[in-house]
Amino acid sequence: MFSSFRRSWFIPHAPFLMALVWMMTCSSVARALTTEELKPLADNDYSMKINAVEALAATGDPALEAIFKAMLEGRLFTRRADGGIVIGEQVAQRYRLIDPIDGKNVGEETDDALEKVKVNNKLRKVLRGALGGLTLMAPDRGQRIRAARAMLASPVIDQLPLLEKARDAEADPEVARWLGMARDAILLTGSDVASQRLEALARLEKEGGVQVGTLLGQVANQTSPGPFKQALSEASDRVRRHIERWGLLGNLFQGLSLGSVLLLAAVGLAITFGVMGVINMAHGELVMLGAYTIFVVQDLFRAVAPDLLDWSLLIGTPLAFLVAGGFGIAIERGIIRHLYGRPLETLLATWGLSLVLQQLVRSAYGPTNREVNTPSWMSGAIETSQGLIFTYNRIAIILFSLAVVLGLAFIVKRTTFGLRMRAVTQNRPMAASMGIRTGWVDAMTFGLGSGVAGLAGVALSQIDNVSPNLGQAYIIDSFMVVVFGGVGNLWGTVVGALSLGMANKFFEPVAGAVLAKILILLALILFIQKRPRGMFPLKGRAVEA
Repeated sequence: MFSSFRRSWFIPHAPFLMALVWMMTCSSVARALTTEELKPLADNDYSMKINAVEALAATGDPALEAIFKAMLEGRLFTRRADGGIVIGEQVAQRYRLIDPIDGKNVGEETDDALEKVKVNNKLRKVLRGALGGLTLMAPDRGQRIRAARAMLASPVIDQLPLLEKARDAEADPEVARWLGMARDAILLTGSDVASQRLEALARLEKEGGVQVGTLLGQVANQTSPGPFKQALSEASDRVRRHIERWGLLGNLFQGLSLGSVLLLAAVGLAITFGVMGVINMAHGELVMLGAYTIFVVQDLFRAVAPDLLDWSLLIGTPLAFLVAGGFGIAIERGIIRHLYGRPLETLLATWGLSLVLQQLVRSAYGPTNREVNTPSWMSGAIETSQGLIFTYNRIAIILFSLAVVLGLAFIVKRTTFGLRMRAVTQNRPMAASMGIRTGWVDAMTFGLGSGVAGLAGVALSQIDNVSPNLGQAYIIDSFMVVVFGGVGNLWGTVVGALSLGMANKFFEPVAGAVLAKILILLALILFIQKRPRGMFPLKGRAVEA
């Protein structure tokens, strides 16, 4: 009975089953790479290599990703003995060979037995575009965007069907937008229909951005004179002008970021130098101590509670304030209180102290840079389609510096300690006659300024190398900020730091980093000639002296 059923079912359906088997077999054959298909990659003619890459990329075989990456990185070889294509991983003086199709280990060879598959700049561009096309359907959203951007930078007409398939299946609007831009780039560079090229050009111009501007400029340079070249040049100029306008916003953010760093480094100095009249050349080392406090806290978290490493920055910040503040109080009580009224001797003493602190840290932690991890919630960036990048750590530093300044303003204006500090600053003998312990106020004021320097070290540890020389890079700029803003004036320090930060970032694209600093220094010298007490002068002990 069963055999009769099998015959009665199979015979009518036999043609369908045979067709199905044939289709499955053909499709698997069409997708499978062969060694012969890879051999043109090793051809001496670069145009043959480019054609081979484009033809292979059109198959969409996932094995090609490792092959193209190896080719870009100089790890794709041919064996001199049989001409076979292999991926080589160097191990000591030999190469471990991997089959590029199935990824299996196929032995080892010396360098003499292999010949590297060479690539030039044009081929690299085609390979990057091909790699982008192979990852268009990746599950990771960021990887799909990177793939689309790679195809936008290196458009290849053979990848258009694969790109359109990926765009039709894409549910994320942002990824779909980048895929659409990559499709327009392919149509702009590879389509034979003039109307398609012009429509693609209009859509790309509307999107704008640095990548689009670069692409339009390159295509315009490679296009023969005519109406289409003129349209390309005009669109490229409009996109470039639009990018320049957005670039002003980028410079504004960079200037605000640099100004915030200068503010954190200078606001503590504004208290010790501006209010107390003490030229503290060891201020940079107090910044450095704050950064090393964060390093020590993170090292402790790595050893004891690695899962809580993201919290180490929040826990280490008040500790950095206390450590630097404690050192500051010790410096004031041990050295500086004996040198009030002798600025030159104070300068020399604190300069010597800065060398001692640097050597102390070198002896304890070594002279090399130390790693301080950025928490996950401060990693990453906001990137706009116009090429602007707003990093989370810079945004956090801007907000942190604002919080520090507001906290200092509250202490100075709204607390009993702030009232006593202002009284000692404005009229020391009168404050002493009213029962204020001026020595205690001096020590606490110096400790407050030093603690804020430690907070500056916390911020700098997220954007700069933590080393014994960390503070030296900011001490001169800090003095410039304090003098420019007005000695002893907190809000003058804010304005001075942000002004110098903005000026640096707007001068640098025009004059270069070194010349920009020289021009700003010259401008500051001329300004001080006219206003020796800065923008917002404040009556204080140093002024009276």
